[in-house]
Amino acid sequence: MTIYLNAMSQGVLWGIMGIGLYITFRILRFADLTSEASFTMGVSVAVSLITQGVSPILATVAAIFGGMLTGYVTGLLMTLFDIPSLLAGIITLTGFYSINLRIMGKPNVSLRRLATIYDEGIATLFQSTLVQRTVIGLMIVMIVVLLLSFFFRTDLGQAMIATGDNEIMAKSLGIKTASMKRFALVLANGIIGLAGALVAQDNSFGDISMGTGTVVVALSSIVIGEVLLKQLTMPLRLLAIVLGSVIYRVILVFVLQLGFNANDFRLISAIVLAIFLAFPTISISVRQAISTKGGA
Repeated sequence: MTIYLNAMSQGVLWGIMGIGLYITFRILRFADLTSEASFTMGVSVAVSLITQGVSPILATVAAIFGGMLTGYVTGLLMTLFDIPSLLAGIITLTGFYSINLRIMGKPNVSLRRLATIYDEGIATLFQSTLVQRTVIGLMIVMIVVLLLSFFFRTDLGQAMIATGDNEIMAKSLGIKTASMKRFALVLANGIIGLAGALVAQDNSFGDISMGTGTVVVALSSIVIGEVLLKQLTMPLRLLAIVLGSVIYRVILVFVLQLGFNANDFRLISAIVLAIFLAFPTISISVRQAISTKGGA
């Protein structure tokens, strides 16, 4: 049972990354590969500062700014040099691998016996490490959801949504779409950098390869949440992503508990994502087949 509770706790943290990717995937309408670089940036900044004695809270805040920087670079490549979003993400991802490695100093940094954000503030009221991590994770999720929900109701937030919905129309309304894209990428990757810092502190180590494959994890969270819960308001939509992340982690643990090799983790992740992506199409086909038979 403990392994499932751990999976749910980690699902909350990975859900924060899903919320970050949602901004580019659903609002700007492209899957931003920069997220793998910004996640690792969050990891590297947080662990390097914590090992140097910096407060875990300050280290986590610095990780957010590190993620923002990563997103800004991709935004410049896209808007200033007209590089396609996919290629811009790949360029940033490739370049920041070396930058993140320089920040960490080595490929793997341990946080064992060092204080993390889960040892600060309200978390100290709980004796269980699992409860500490879950409470802090849920608190941060609620803060992120509330701030984003408020932001998307502002004129700036609506301008960002309009840019993603119809860029030509947005330009005709006087919206600076290039600036909106850059700002969206900065915002999204700042949140993803936060997720990287939280996951690294939860795992008690940082690794240069921690960002690899994280796009699949985040997309799975978004898709699962959308398949299970539809027609929601913005706050509930963001919370559905976190729920999708929790379900995704539980499914993976369940499959691995069946005896599958741990080396197949990424393969299983991809299969789970493919199933949920295909689910709407499959369900429509099944309903059409049933209605056709009923009509006959």
